[in-house]
Amino acid sequence: MRTLSHAHAAAAAHGIDLAPMLDFVVNLLIFFIITAVFVRQGGIEVNRPRGVEAPTETSSKSIAIDEHGEISIDGKTIDLRAVRAHIEQFRAASSGSGVVVVADEHAPTGVLVAVVDQIHLGSIWDITFTTAQLPRRR
Repeated sequence: MRTLSHAHAAAAAHGIDLAPMLDFVVNLLIFFIITAVFVRQGGIEVNRPRGVEAPTETSSKSIAIDEHGEISIDGKTIDLRAVRAHIEQFRAASSGSGVVVVADEHAPTGVLVAVVDQIHLGSIWDITFTTAQLPRRR
């Protein structure tokens, strides 16, 4: 009988009872949540200007390149060598303006680069590129 009680006592002392420690940790967690001070952080104050005029529209020259590599300015087909002359004339008429290059999705890249080179030779560096499917000519 003595060995039986000794075996029972060894089995009971084998594990650690974690329930009191978990109760204590939960109580600490609740205490810190309740006593925490929630600070509302303010945002940045922005002083917006009043009475500012809208920027004026600047004119821009539109150059279209179709899928066959044909270049047109203002709906008129021109040669690649005439692009620089048109750009210089446009720049003289309205300084500070830019150029919009509208190229077809299937336009030859070499023609596009050559047109950009001609625009740069005409002393305009403000170039906007857009890709569109241009209407086909018959």
